Amino acid sequence: MAYDETDELPDREKAKEFYQKYEPKDVLGKGISSVVRRCVEKSTGKEYAVKIVEYSGPELKEATLREIEIMRLIGGHPNIIDIHDTFESDSFVFIVMELCPNGELFDYLTKVVRLSEKKTRLMMRNILEAVLWLHKRNIVHRDLKPENILLDKDMNIKISDFGFAVQLEPEQTLSDLCGTPGYLAPETLVCSMYEGANGYGMEVDMWACGVILFTLLSGSPPFWHRRQVIMLRMIMEGNYTFSSPEWDDISENAKDLIRNLLVVDASKRYTAQQALDHPFFARDTQGEKTFYPRKTFKVYIIATMVIQRLKTLKNKPQSIRVVDLIENPYRFKTYRKIIDTAAFSIYGHWVKRGEQQNRAALFEIEPKCDLKSIHCSRIEVN
Repeated sequence: MAYDETDELPDREKAKEFYQKYEPKDVLGKGISSVVRRCVEKSTGKEYAVKIVEYSGPELKEATLREIEIMRLIGGHPNIIDIHDTFESDSFVFIVMELCPNGELFDYLTKVVRLSEKKTRLMMRNILEAVLWLHKRNIVHRDLKPENILLDKDMNIKISDFGFAVQLEPEQTLSDLCGTPGYLAPETLVCSMYEGANGYGMEVDMWACGVILFTLLSGSPPFWHRRQVIMLRMIMEGNYTFSSPEWDDISENAKDLIRNLLVVDASKRYTAQQALDHPFFARDTQGEKTFYPRKTFKVYIIATMVIQRLKTLKNKPQSIRVVDLIENPYRFKTYRKIIDTAAFSIYGHWVKRGEQQNRAALFEIEPKCDLKSIHCSRIEVN
């Protein structure tokens, strides 16, 4: 890779056209053979993100050009990252895309721990509409995950990173293993383990949507184990539960949608259109929520009780027994987010609780370096 510790840009002689139109700025992210920078279009002053890929061989060049071709095919959808410009030299390719200043959905989820059902509904509708757009063009993404979903300046969803995406021919199936372990569909794993397997298709994206929906609502992935072989077995068996405390507040509609997405048999798994038609996303023709009399009455009763409680709260504050707090502080919703956030700030991931772990992508078990150094310095002083 041509980038050193100072993140030097490719030689200007090798990319004259790009430098004539754009001014590169700070680094937004780095990959094995690429770097993403913020850049400014000189003629308009508009900011974009540019993905700079160095060709390390013909295979990478072919894959990068295929990614560009697919991004051009799917352009125009409000929830898919838009490609603005491309430049190619003998050694590099520059892909200029719209800038999403709010970063990855994964990073946002890291800050808030979990999303409300209302916000999850909005985000999942946008994700599924984008997936439907892809599937209508016979394109399978193959690496849907919160890290590949970006948020623009208005917090709108933008699906990105089409490096593994493929446009399928009629009746074509795939068999190669690619993607991220925690989001792999069972049929993808079967193809990698057994010769003569039937192959997989666009259904793998719907499985990943189920994993994302589960993670947004609970703050933890449906399939996780420190030993990856056990995690993969859980995926192949569809072994997940709604047992953690977070699921007590989640509607049955949300759980039912997850059950219809995380189906081991791909032929019985929901399509993107079926998912969008699920009652979880129910709306009438005016775009308002469907009226549920029983649920509305229940809300009125709860609201009345809350108002009455607020009136007496000053004189009669709610108390939590110390013995209950010591026994299981995580059962209290008030303390749950505090615990998760504090644990992440120390360890770089949420600590294990019960049978679940909040982040499949982060396996660190030691405190961050800066906290360790502070601790060591205190020991030396003492």
